[in-house]
Amino acid sequence: MNISLRQLRAFLAVARQRHFRRAAEHLHLSQPAVSRHIAELEAELGVRLFDRTTREVVPTETGRYLESAIERVLDELEGVLGHVHSEGERRRGKVRIASVPTLSASLMPICIADCAREYPELTIQLHDQAQMLVLDSVRGGEVDFGIAIDPPETGDFDCETIMRDPFYLACRPDHPLAGLKSVPWKKLQGEPLVLLDYSSGSRRLIDQALNKHGITPQVVQQTGHTHTAFRMVEAGLGITITPALSSPPPSLAMRPLTPIEQRTVMLIHRRLRSLSPLASLVWDRLRELAANGKLTPY
Repeated sequence: MNISLRQLRAFLAVARQRHFRRAAEHLHLSQPAVSRHIAELEAELGVRLFDRTTREVVPTETGRYLESAIERVLDELEGVLGHVHSEGERRRGKVRIASVPTLSASLMPICIADCAREYPELTIQLHDQAQMLVLDSVRGGEVDFGIAIDPPETGDFDCETIMRDPFYLACRPDHPLAGLKSVPWKKLQGEPLVLLDYSSGSRRLIDQALNKHGITPQVVQQTGHTHTAFRMVEAGLGITITPALSSPPPSLAMRPLTPIEQRTVMLIHRRLRSLSPLASLVWDRLRELAANGKLTPY
């Protein structure tokens, strides 16, 4: 059977009002629309539901049975739908997010503080993890969603790009390259490099950029975190390539690399799995914060 909720509501209104015009006014519909719903319902059920006279509309015996049954069913359905709606409107609960370290230190604090002001009963639990762990956490359902960098394999995820983050050179102020307003990638040839290791989502992209610009990298150290790389640069061990959002210390000079190469920041969740209303709320807020451009530090 193909019976709609609108047809059942129209039937119940006519049965209660005993009049098509009054039922239409009650439903805020036109009288022809109500008549059409009743005709379609009778055709679908194959029975006559009302005896019509010039003065009133009276349910048949079948109509009276259906009226008593539909009242219970619709009352229960309205209660269920009302409960679901109230759940969707709730702002109390916990959202778990896995994020790569550079975004945990830049985008996420702003988002968490913003949500704390707007929705004080909402708790965001941040999982600050390397890229591969972020992907595993999302894939395994340990978190509601994740923030990742250009996932190489997206088959398990629904993804949304929220921003682009360009790569910069970080070096000591006394390094010759610090004297340039921008640094061509080709200038990195022969320079000792301190780079993130392959647990980072950025390392694969950095390697691709170096290869694209014909540079044979001289990697002297690999680290799991940008702040460790910055400390090594401060100690004079080399220079580093880092995303703009990596929050370097003021002791280092940051120069844009040209031509621009950038990484893509993406929100990801398990494919074919709907986000909860609370998780959707935070997802949307992250998108808005990234779109506002408040995170570009240089």
